[in-house]
Amino acid sequence: MQDELNLILDDAKDSMQKAISHLETELTKIRAGKANPQILDGITVDYYGSPTALNQVANVSVADARTLTIQPWEKNMLQPIERAIIASNIGLNPQNDGILIRLFLPPLTEERRKELVKRVNGEGEHAKVAVRNIRRDAIEGIKKLQKDGLSEDTAKDAEADVQALTDKNIAAVDKHCAAKDKEIMAI
Repeated sequence: MQDELNLILDDAKDSMQKAISHLETELTKIRAGKANPQILDGITVDYYGSPTALNQVANVSVADARTLTIQPWEKNMLQPIERAIIASNIGLNPQNDGILIRLFLPPLTEERRKELVKRVNGEGEHAKVAVRNIRRDAIEGIKKLQKDGLSEDTAKDAEADVQALTDKNIAAVDKHCAAKDKEIMAI
């Protein structure tokens, strides 16, 4: 009985950590005014008929604070990469000079900054919902064990542990979102 309880608590902890990791990944994709190669993560290029990650067909580097350069390993990949960037809808227009592609990140306007902050807060809310769903599933598992013979005191302690874990992860989500908001609003 105790092993099953520990399994439920460990699963909840692992799942909540994955939700936080996912949030961190999503937040790195939101542009905060500085050039960051991670904003191109998730863009796939048609590489001889199969979708391939952009960073597997080209070298992505930061030229300066507002410019990314993409140098494909094969020259004939310039057009597919350019089309993939336009189709990804990240708000950047690629500049193709025949050798490499440059992405110039325009300075953020106040309106655009506010939109990005809303997007950050939306991602944070998704993470909080995921954490709360994990808490709900864990508590349901504990209640099921209680029906199968787990003592009421042990069940209450386990529920308190799940709630403490939830509170800790919700605080982590808030911290990540606040840091990203600050980064976006910094001029």
